[in-house]
Amino acid sequence: MPTFTDEQGVAITYYVWPVERPRAIVQLLHGVGEYAKRYEHVVGRLNAAGYTVYADDHRGHGQTGLDQWGGDRSKLGRLGPGGLRATIESVRQLTRIIRDGHPDIPLVLLGHSWGSLMAQMIINRHADEYDALVLTGTAYRMFGSMASGDLNKRHKHLGTTGYEWLSRDTAVHAAAASDPLMVDAKVMTLFGVADSLRLLGRPAKALARDLPLLIQIGSDDPLGGEKSVRTLASAYAKRSGLTDITVQVYPEARHEVFNELNKDEVIADLAAWLDARFGNAPAG
Repeated sequence: MPTFTDEQGVAITYYVWPVERPRAIVQLLHGVGEYAKRYEHVVGRLNAAGYTVYADDHRGHGQTGLDQWGGDRSKLGRLGPGGLRATIESVRQLTRIIRDGHPDIPLVLLGHSWGSLMAQMIINRHADEYDALVLTGTAYRMFGSMASGDLNKRHKHLGTTGYEWLSRDTAVHAAAASDPLMVDAKVMTLFGVADSLRLLGRPAKALARDLPLLIQIGSDDPLGGEKSVRTLASAYAKRSGLTDITVQVYPEARHEVFNELNKDEVIADLAAWLDARFGNAPAG
């Protein structure tokens, strides 16, 4: 597995799933308490549709976290020196690696959950470095529109794993509960107060580029839900000036739309959206 070293000396593990002549490259940002290889089923579908995928295990997560903390799994989820800002900078460092290797191929930033919040923050300042933005399991990053605390609260009566909020699929709950690399996504506990508050914000005015934006959300997602993402989409239109915005809300789906009972539909919708914008892109 390739790695690079960030500015604080942390080795970041990343993964590349290439296709020979990609229509575009998707840089995938995973959520809190998980890791990049949980998305291999999504990657397979994207590869089949003609897209190369890059993804890192963020600071404190997955293989990066294991190496960072000397194999101490009790520290997984903790970001280490530099915290959230260093984590975001390491994501941008991977962007530069991708751009240096493939300067003429469109680059799509795809973030899920925490990854989608970091993607929003990155796009606010660096929209010109990307060609499209996809946000899943996301929220409008303001008090009242984005939940904190126990995200499983309204679903905990449905099971005993603590992961019922992720999906209606009980196999997903069981797999997450038995996965030694999964951590309970309690942001305040893992990140601390200062970094948790840094996640708050809203789309910037007059972004540097008019990016196509896709938002995919479950109507029963406790992080934000439909009202929150409608507010987010409106802000991207009115504040940021984006003109190509698509919001797809899946009835009764929960937080991880790529792991839901209708995941095939969700991933097919993602591929179709990409094809509509990059289907005729020159091959690399």
